[in-house]
Amino acid sequence: MTTALYLSYDGMTDPLGQSQVIPYLEGLAAAGHKIHLVSAEKSQAHARLKETIEERLAASGIVWHTISYRKSPPILSSLMDMREIGKLVRKIDREHDVEILHARSLFMAVLASRIKRKSQKIIFDMRGFWADERVDGGMWSLKNPLYQFIYRYLKKQELKLAGECEAVTVLTHAAKKEMRTWDIPASAAEAIAVIPTCADLDKFSPAKPDADRPFTFGYVGSLGTWYLFDETLQFFNRLAAHRPEARLLVVNRLEHDMIRQAAKKAGIDESRLEIVSANHDEVPALVSRMDAAGAIIRPTFSKIASAPTKLAEYLGCGVPCVGNTGVGDMEQILEGAQVGVALNDFSPDDMEQSAMRLLALVDDPNTASRCVSTAHELFSLKAGVRDYCAIYERLSDKVEINHGA
Repeated sequence: MTTALYLSYDGMTDPLGQSQVIPYLEGLAAAGHKIHLVSAEKSQAHARLKETIEERLAASGIVWHTISYRKSPPILSSLMDMREIGKLVRKIDREHDVEILHARSLFMAVLASRIKRKSQKIIFDMRGFWADERVDGGMWSLKNPLYQFIYRYLKKQELKLAGECEAVTVLTHAAKKEMRTWDIPASAAEAIAVIPTCADLDKFSPAKPDADRPFTFGYVGSLGTWYLFDETLQFFNRLAAHRPEARLLVVNRLEHDMIRQAAKKAGIDESRLEIVSANHDEVPALVSRMDAAGAIIRPTFSKIASAPTKLAEYLGCGVPCVGNTGVGDMEQILEGAQVGVALNDFSPDDMEQSAMRLLALVDDPNTASRCVSTAHELFSLKAGVRDYCAIYERLSDKVEINHGA
C-alpha cells in the first residue's frame, strides 16, 4: 500500500524499542505497508541482540537500517548522528521511493522536515514535549546560553511542525488540550491524534493468583529521571502499616544496589524486598504476582504529555495502580475508572488516605475486571495499530493524488 520510513533515535535493541516501536511496525506491515526502519543502536545491546531483532523484523518484512549511537561529546555527538541518519535516509529514499516519513519524537521530525521531498508526507509522532523534558529533567540548564539557544530553536521547530505536518500524534488528551493554546491553525490542533502508550494485552493479561502469597506491591522499570522511587517506597510503608505481611517486588535490570540502598534508607527490611532482573517477555508473569503497583512520576509541565507504559501493563494484568496528579491523563484514568488512586501532594495525610483507598480497591473483587476492561479500552496495541493504519491510509490517498498531479 505505502512505502514508509520510520525514524527512531531510540534503539530497537533497547527495551523501549522492543515494546513501543516494533509491535506497532509489525502491525503496520501486517496491514500491507512496506516499512523501512532507521534506528540508532547502542553498541553493547546491538552486539547482544542484533540477530534476534533482525529475525523478528524480517519475519514481518520490515527492513532495518542502523547507525551506531554516539554518546559523547554532548550535543556534537547528536549532530553527528543526525548527519549520518540524514545520509542514510536519502540513500533509502533513492532506492525505494519513500512516500511517508514517520518521525518518532521532535529530533527526528526536525530532521525529516529538512530532508523531505515535496511529495512526501511527515507523521510527527511527538511522544512528548521533548525540549521541555530536557529542561524539566535537569539535563539542560537555561542559564547556559548554548542550551538556551537550542531550547528556543527546538520549541520554534516544534510549533512549526505541529502546524504544518500532515499528521501529528500525542500520547495524552492533556497534551492535545495544551496544544490547542499554541499558535497553530485551529484545524491542525483539532486533527491531532491521541494514541497513548499501548501494551500487548495478549501478553499482559491476568493470571490465576497464588492464594498463599502475601500481599505484594510492585514496581516495574528503571528508577530514572522521572520516577519518584523514594515516594514509592514511602507509599509502600503506608500499605505495610495496614498489611504487616506486605512484600515489595521490584522488576529492574541494572539498578539493584541503588534499589537496596533506597529501601534501607526508607526503613524497609531486606526480607520484604525482592528484586528481579527480567527480559520484556518475562515481565507479564511478574506483574501478575502483584496485588497493586506504583507509577509515581515527578509532576512537571512536560509530563502532561506522558503516558507511562507500565500503567497499561499493570492494568492489563488486572493490577490497580497508584500514580499522581499532573501527569498526562493519569488522574482521570485511575480515579475515573476506579482502577487506582492519584496522589495529590505526597504529604503524610495524602499518602495515608491514598493507601487506604488503594487497599479498598485491592479488596474489591470487581477491581481486576475493571482494570482489564480499562486497559483494553485505552491501551490496546491492536487499537494503537488501527489508529496508525488510519493515518497511513489517509496520507496514502494524499500521496497518490500528489503523484498523479
